[in-house]
Amino acid sequence: MVIETDRLILREWHPSDIKPFVSLNADPRVMEFFPATLNRAETEALIATIEERLGQQGFGFWATELKGAKTFIGFIGLNVPGYPLPFSPCTEIGWRLAFDYWGKGYAKEGARAVLAYGFEKLRLKEVVSFTTVNNLRSRRVMEGIGMAYDAQGDFDHPNLPKNHPLRRHVLYRKMKRE
Repeated sequence: MVIETDRLILREWHPSDIKPFVSLNADPRVMEFFPATLNRAETEALIATIEERLGQQGFGFWATELKGAKTFIGFIGLNVPGYPLPFSPCTEIGWRLAFDYWGKGYAKEGARAVLAYGFEKLRLKEVVSFTTVNNLRSRRVMEGIGMAYDAQGDFDHPNLPKNHPLRRHVLYRKMKRE
């Protein structure tokens, strides 16, 4: 399974992705809106989970590389969260790119292709995305791919403790056009 855009290839994960993904997850700029950076063991466990879901569902967070250069830059894809959310069941769209690749439109480009895949091939009726309230960069990507902010859907993330500063999340939605 491969999704191609003008500048990106979204594909299965390769062993050569581990080292750059470890660096990406250890970067505090990339992980600013996550509870913590991840070490190598945590990153390898995350890849194993992603690969398992890709195998089970036929979709997931695909490794993303620059076309031509074949440079791994992170992931973009779809996911069914493995924990209950107020709007479950759902399929979310998400991305995590290395800092050096921010601000170049890669997240939007890949996410648009993933939305098209989700609506056309998987026949999803809706895709959601969520992030902590202050993650304005991700919120701009959500808005840039046509997702609508659902203020009534804001929620406290169930995997974060009650007083955690990242607990409050915003919800964005995109419905399939009939």
